[in-house]
Amino acid sequence: MLSLHQLRCFLAAYERGSLTAAAEALGYAQPSVSEQIRSLERTVGTDLFVRVGRGVVPTETAETLRPYAERALAAAEDARRAARAATALETGTIRFGMFGAARLYAGAGLVADVLARHPGVRVELVGQNSSEVQEDLRRGRLEAAMISVPALTAEGMHVTPVARDELVYVSADPERTASPVTAHRLAQAQLVMPETTWRATDSIRTVLRQWLLETGKNPVTRIEVEDVETAIELVGMGLADTVVPKGAVEQLLPRLAPRASWASLRPRQFDTLAIVNRSNATLSPAADLMIELATKRIQEICEPV
Repeated sequence: MLSLHQLRCFLAAYERGSLTAAAEALGYAQPSVSEQIRSLERTVGTDLFVRVGRGVVPTETAETLRPYAERALAAAEDARRAARAATALETGTIRFGMFGAARLYAGAGLVADVLARHPGVRVELVGQNSSEVQEDLRRGRLEAAMISVPALTAEGMHVTPVARDELVYVSADPERTASPVTAHRLAQAQLVMPETTWRATDSIRTVLRQWLLETGKNPVTRIEVEDVETAIELVGMGLADTVVPKGAVEQLLPRLAPRASWASLRPRQFDTLAIVNRSNATLSPAADLMIELATKRIQEICEPV
């Protein structure tokens, strides 16, 4: 009979390509994981993996099973949360996903808001980048999040825009910020950009790529870094320019690059901040609370939509 335990072992092996790595990730012995997968294979009536060297490769049946397994585990997590909802706002843990630069906008303030209402809870704000947080939502590891979204639709997700933050060009050379920056000028700029690990899916880079490609230009970076603070520091040193959200600029320029200045893009470009949760999911009171407080905080800083 198919079980959630079997599905967890299956997904761990699918994601890591190795039974040994799956066992380490789950904290089980490798023979236990192997047996769970064999039991699942007997239930579905066919192999799910093919051994290749020291790893495993999913079969076509495994590819078909994967999204159903993810949804089943997510539904089980929803049920667990619902069962604990009655006490969650008394002594439980509240987890909420936030875009990476939330620390510059509302991270500490949001935690303070929660604890002011419910001093007995434990709070976890989760996320380094919006694309990472969205994947956690899809897998059921998070109920809801406030993240940057390049598009207002996402498969299996309910997206509610709440604010937008203008993307601005930042430079230590005042001549470069004396007027709005066109796509042609941006394509010629020496740029430092943050979020290098997520460069393919980062919402800000997606907005810029779409804008420049419409004009036949390609965005080029001179320097790649992880965090926006480092990007702003390098701008302050005159080593490159950058394009980042205006909210981050207002927080960081006085401290990290006081001689730098910024200009709008022409036409103006925006990063959209939205509340995202799985479609048709029943949100817990804790998730509803975080959505309410996070929306209020971000709309005080960015332009509401």
